[in-house]
Amino acid sequence: MKKFLFILSFFMVFSLEAIEPKPGINFKKTKEIIATDSPGKIEVVEMFWYGCIHCYKIDPYLDEWADKLPKDIVFKKVPAVPRKDWVPMAKAYYALETLDLNKKLHEKLFDAIHKDKTVDPGSERDVIKWIALTSKKNIEDVKAAFNTFSMKAKISNSYKMFRSAGATGVPTIIIDGKYLTSSTMAGGEKNTIELLNYIIDNVRKDKSKK
Repeated sequence: MKKFLFILSFFMVFSLEAIEPKPGINFKKTKEIIATDSPGKIEVVEMFWYGCIHCYKIDPYLDEWADKLPKDIVFKKVPAVPRKDWVPMAKAYYALETLDLNKKLHEKLFDAIHKDKTVDPGSERDVIKWIALTSKKNIEDVKAAFNTFSMKAKISNSYKMFRSAGATGVPTIIIDGKYLTSSTMAGGEKNTIELLNYIIDNVRKDKSKK
């Protein structure tokens, strides 16, 4: 039995080391080069939708990864808006930022949609009520956060980023404004983290040559 486990573990290590991520299959170039907000650093952007089960599953892996990032990496989340019925959840994300509730309620909102089934991701009314109830904020203050002066521009920018990346679904992860991958392309949530590190290492090497 011990001999079998040793052989199996050796095979797994050997397989992981032997597999080289393939451009066009495991990752690809973005449709257009996307301007980043972090000059001199490698920016990693996760485009997501609260209603997406795959985004829900990968979220804890990305958060754990982001907690250990070196100083030359910047990670941020951007709600995807490929179509109108995704707008309520994009507004929810930006409203949580405005209300300074992002850290407190981001994960809980995912749970409310996928675990508790108490929020319809296509309903702005649902999520406004949920935020007010969960945070004990005045519902009028929450409504105001959904309709700030800058909200329209933020939604527009999210839409443009999704299109410029050439994304077809979520989660889509954009690296340095030039490459994208996803948990589907990587073959699972855990593999996505390994693939991210691989792409980042190569981007870092390219930058060092310039």
